[in-house]
Amino acid sequence: MRIKIIGALFLSLAASIWGAMYVVVKVVVEVVPPLELVWIRYLIAVLALGLIGIMMKQSWKIAKKDRLLIILVGLIGNTISIVTQEMGTMLSTAQMGAIITATTPAFMVVFARIILKENITPKKGLSIILATIGVGAIVGHGGINLTQQLGGLYLLVAALTWALMSVLVKKVPSHYSQIVVTTYSSLIAVILLTPFVIPRLKDLNLSVVLQPTISGGLLYLGIVSTAGGFLLWNKGLQLMNASSGGLFFFLQPVVGTILGWLLLGEAIGLSFWLGSLFIFSGVFMVIREE
Repeated sequence: MRIKIIGALFLSLAASIWGAMYVVVKVVVEVVPPLELVWIRYLIAVLALGLIGIMMKQSWKIAKKDRLLIILVGLIGNTISIVTQEMGTMLSTAQMGAIITATTPAFMVVFARIILKENITPKKGLSIILATIGVGAIVGHGGINLTQQLGGLYLLVAALTWALMSVLVKKVPSHYSQIVVTTYSSLIAVILLTPFVIPRLKDLNLSVVLQPTISGGLLYLGIVSTAGGFLLWNKGLQLMNASSGGLFFFLQPVVGTILGWLLLGEAIGLSFWLGSLFIFSGVFMVIREE
C-alpha cells in the first residue's frame, strides 16, 4: 500500500507540473514557435538529465531487444505528442489545453487492456466516468471558434499519443534507471526534430528569447516540466497499474485552469469547482482500490 501511495504522489506531482506547463507554454509560444520550443525544451532536458545521470553513475547500456521500445516511446510520446500539444495550446487556451489532454486516462485504459491485458474493474470504470464528467463540467461553457477547434484536434492527437506512450513505458524493463530511459527518449526527440528546427532558428529574436520571462519559461519547460515531470510520471507508472495511474492526469485541468485564471485572466466559474469535485472523487476511488 505504501508503494502505491508513493506512486500516487509521483503521478500527482507530475500532473500538477504539467498543468502549470500550459500557462508557461501559452506565454513562451508567442515568441518561440511550437517546433522550436519542443526542440529547445528537450535539449535543456537532455543536458540536465545527462548531468544527473553522470553524477549518479548510472549505467547507460540498453539491451538490443529493448532499444526499439525506447525509440517508440521517444517518437510517440516525446515527439509527436508534445509537438501537437504545444501547437494545440498555441491555437487554443491554456485551460482548453489542460482539459482536452486530460482525456488521456480514458485512452490509457483502452491501451492498457489491449497491450498489457490489464483488467477494467467496475470501480476503475466508475472512477474514469466520474473524472470525465468532471472534465466536461469544467469545459462545458463558452463558444469555440474555428482556430480553437483546430487547436482542439491537435490536443486530442496529443492525448491519444501520450496515452499510448504511457502504456509502452510499462513494457520497458524495470531494471533500467528512469533517468536513463527518460534521457534516451528525450534525446530521440531532439534528433528527430533537429533537421526541421536548425534552418528555422535564425528567425528567432534572440534578444526577446533572453528576456527573463521567456528564458525562465524555457528553463521551467526543460528542467522542471520535461526532465522532472517525465521522471516522476514514469516512476509513478512503474509503481501502479497503467490504467489506474492514468487517472492522475485529470489533475492537469484543475491546476491548469486555476493558474490560467490567476495569471492569464481566463474565466472560471461554479462549473470548474463542481468538475474538480468529480475529478478528485475519481482519483480518490482509484487510490482506495489500489
